[in-house]
Amino acid sequence: MGRMLNALSQRDLELGPARDVEPTGHFRVAKDDNGVVWMVLDRTDKRVNTIDRPVLEELAGHIERFEKERPAAIVIRSGKAAGFAAGADINQFVGASTAEIKAALDQGHQVLDRLAALPCRTIAVVHGHCLGAGLELALACDRRIAVSDASLGFPEVMLGLHPGLGGTFRAPSIADPVEAMTMMLTGRAMPAKRARSIGLVDAVVEERHVAAAVEAAFYGDLRKKSPSLQARAMGYKPGRQFAARQMRKKTAEKARQENYPAPFKLIDLWEEHGGNPRAMQRAEIDSFAELIETETSKNLVRVFFLREKMKGLKDGSSGVKHLHVVGAGAMGGEIAAWAAGQGFKVTLGDIKLEPIGGAVKKAAKMLEKVLKDPLKVRDALDRLIPDPDGLGISHADLVIEAVPEKIELKHKIYAAIEPQLKEGALLATNTSALPLADLAAGLKDPSRFVGLHFFNPVSRMQLVEIVSHDRISSETARRATAFAAEISRLPAPVGSAPGFLVNRALTPYMAEALVLLDEGIPKERIDLRAEEFGMPMGPIELTDQVGLDIALDVATSLRERLGENTLPPAPDWLTKMVEEKRLGRKTGRGLYDYDDEGKPKKIAPEALPDNSKDDPDMIDRLILPMLNAVVACIDEGVITDEEIVDGAMIFGTGFAPYRGGPVHYARQRGIDGIVQRMKDLAAKHGPRFEPHPGWERLKG
Repeated sequence: MGRMLNALSQRDLELGPARDVEPTGHFRVAKDDNGVVWMVLDRTDKRVNTIDRPVLEELAGHIERFEKERPAAIVIRSGKAAGFAAGADINQFVGASTAEIKAALDQGHQVLDRLAALPCRTIAVVHGHCLGAGLELALACDRRIAVSDASLGFPEVMLGLHPGLGGTFRAPSIADPVEAMTMMLTGRAMPAKRARSIGLVDAVVEERHVAAAVEAAFYGDLRKKSPSLQARAMGYKPGRQFAARQMRKKTAEKARQENYPAPFKLIDLWEEHGGNPRAMQRAEIDSFAELIETETSKNLVRVFFLREKMKGLKDGSSGVKHLHVVGAGAMGGEIAAWAAGQGFKVTLGDIKLEPIGGAVKKAAKMLEKVLKDPLKVRDALDRLIPDPDGLGISHADLVIEAVPEKIELKHKIYAAIEPQLKEGALLATNTSALPLADLAAGLKDPSRFVGLHFFNPVSRMQLVEIVSHDRISSETARRATAFAAEISRLPAPVGSAPGFLVNRALTPYMAEALVLLDEGIPKERIDLRAEEFGMPMGPIELTDQVGLDIALDVATSLRERLGENTLPPAPDWLTKMVEEKRLGRKTGRGLYDYDDEGKPKKIAPEALPDNSKDDPDMIDRLILPMLNAVVACIDEGVITDEEIVDGAMIFGTGFAPYRGGPVHYARQRGIDGIVQRMKDLAAKHGPRFEPHPGWERLKG
């Protein structure tokens, strides 16, 4: 059955004479009447193509034959519907020594060098994802034809690396060098048309025109663009030095060199060796092998596998085709827009028309940023249907309630919704803190009730907490988890407990920052210290982003439910700011003031007075209470899988990815040392720093 479905999926792909050839390994190879060889990469052991040693060894065998037979031309493309190749198989490097990694890279480079040196025309045809080592394989060919749906990129920087199979010297020599470097430095994928504009690919065509484009490339009608004046200037060191300074400045705005060395190392390599491909190749291999041994890379590789594990929590289909969202506020509107952008039919209801109109307007802006294609945006907006009368409820497979955190209001809404739900439909709440058992109290069928806790903004925060309760059915939990994965979010199953996992852990971090601010430490310095630790945003700015009113509500609720010793009391001035509607970014004023673009007006760190207060304990005061709350959640069974805990905290709070997650960081730092440090802080600052008993059990 699987073979038949695979064959059907390939009917739309132009595979030349290789269509009907059985694979002899990972490739299917056949020659057409013009002497053009079609090589179709179609791994028999994986759903998507990846590039690893067996693939490269098999490719080397074919190249050896071509060196002797001298075909008229060679076409390399994928037989997988998903795309050309998803990059290198990172598993091949896990546990390998530096010498073994260098040897493997040397062998890979030799294969691609031989491909590049073949006397016949070589043509890569790419569709779907063409990433990392997959793109490096395409770059070793003479010409690249991209199908219009192709997405090309070098995501290695996300693993604490840079390209290691020739990308660092081939991409800048083929495409606009500054644009190619930017691709590698950011890790962002590029759509086909944009790749054509910078010279990375030679043509963009629809799938039905692939054969004609191959013919044009074969007969020479598909010619490379001449390099621009800027590109020619980058062949000389002074030009690269100027560009490198700009690159370092931009990169430093996003990442710190001490935490994320790979992009800075790549800039150094290009500045020094960019005019000499052979020297760049040698430097690339040495640098890649060194970087993969760093703690940053090891931890970022761990994060990659955490993401894969969370994706793998999906078990079957959710069965959701139509989603109805109740509440068109900030969260409800974004949930609806995101789901519509992911291909779901969505109806959006609210008791007033005005919020629905505002939500659709914001949805258009968000979808333009995310989808970047006017046709896709149009289609997504067509799927997002304003529904002030709630007509979609009776047709929906899933109804998500996203109204203010007032239990009486939610009960009233459930009482109106539940009788309208069709058989098999799920009812979910986006509550961030209310106990699900309390919310489910009035339901006739609580087995189909679940928490789907999204994070703001939905378009950027990848985590969704799947919140259970004692009367939920396993099928409801399974379907809710599957739905989160189907809308390209990462599910984390948690029990219903105060704050669940993320808010329980994040609130002490934010609350302690306010104590530090109350002690007279400048807010910019507090945020800077947290960012130096690796957080994407400091706790003061984060509090403004969340909203001072929401932060105050959550902190007050958690303190009441967990005990007064778990969190410091909210400062009186915070309550006053909320009363004055100085709520943070959403009102333009909060702990910071905000400009017209919504950016905080901060005093530069170097402009802060030298005598302004600081606290050498600051990072531990901010981070250790967060770790303490995470340990409490594990110990209390809110969530027990340490890897999912780390993934949830990275993808839900931005916890320093290069540290591998809070539990991993704690184990690397040493549990005994952390426990003693917390006892010292408790003696100095109060019982909120007392280590949870779960630390001792975590050691076991």
